[in-house]
Amino acid sequence: MKEGISKGVYFLIIIIALTGMINSPVALILGFVYTLTLTNPLKQQSQKAIKYLLKISVVGLGFGMFVNETLATSKEGFSLTCCSIVLTVGLGLLLTKLFKLEVKLGYLITSGTAICGGSAIAAISPIIKAESKTISIALGVVFLLNSIALLTFPSIGHFLELTQEQFGLWCAVAIHDTSSVVGAAIEYGAEALRVATTVKLSRALWIIPLSIFSIFFFKVKGEKLKIPYFILFFILAILLNSYAGLPENLTKGIVFCAKRLLIVTLFLVGSTISITDLRSVGVRPILFALCLWVFISIFALGYILFV
Repeated sequence: MKEGISKGVYFLIIIIALTGMINSPVALILGFVYTLTLTNPLKQQSQKAIKYLLKISVVGLGFGMFVNETLATSKEGFSLTCCSIVLTVGLGLLLTKLFKLEVKLGYLITSGTAICGGSAIAAISPIIKAESKTISIALGVVFLLNSIALLTFPSIGHFLELTQEQFGLWCAVAIHDTSSVVGAAIEYGAEALRVATTVKLSRALWIIPLSIFSIFFFKVKGEKLKIPYFILFFILAILLNSYAGLPENLTKGIVFCAKRLLIVTLFLVGSTISITDLRSVGVRPILFALCLWVFISIFALGYILFV
């Protein structure tokens, strides 16, 4: 009976999200409240769905972008991306020793902070042969900070009177996961969303050089690199929108559906956050991740405003 109620509420919230009655932060909060008050009977299915829905949503957003604008935005964000990744990885390796964290745990949290959250952790963990508990702790810490970022960044951006372009660039660098980056940018505006999505996906490609660095740093052999291939579909969507002469109603419809799917995705993310898992993390990994996050947030903001 209780499981039936849980499933009913679960699908009801998904339907509400699809109708556009709630925004990104509310969807995330509803997911978190749901998992606090009701047991999620579909937690494993939700985790799988998040990966696919996020990729579909991002590719769909590509149908609202054009090649010239995308190239200009990627070029503009390249130097910030490069500097922030190098500095964050360097600081992460140093703080891992200062906080006396297990090396692989510190490295996974650093990778997630430097590049793209859970995606980076998923790509790096098999290369460095991280244990499942270590992976779970790293993901739990990153998801916690993602949730905070999604809820706070738009308000901070408005308080600082950031332009949409500035905010899009800031959240693409300073927020871990693509889902939270896009969710925060949607709340700020269409231009912020375009900039944030473009820069974040360009940033995700840095998984490849980081993977190569990981192989040498941990002295491992025979591990395959994980490449985020869905980014190629995102690029294809931009090319089709730019040169294929697709009807405007069609491309607008695809973008509209992609945004709604993203809101559903954020509800699913919230519904998979486990209080038990977060409690088991301990204070040091959270403080470690918080220091890295504060650093990359302040550095990126200073770079955007003053460089």
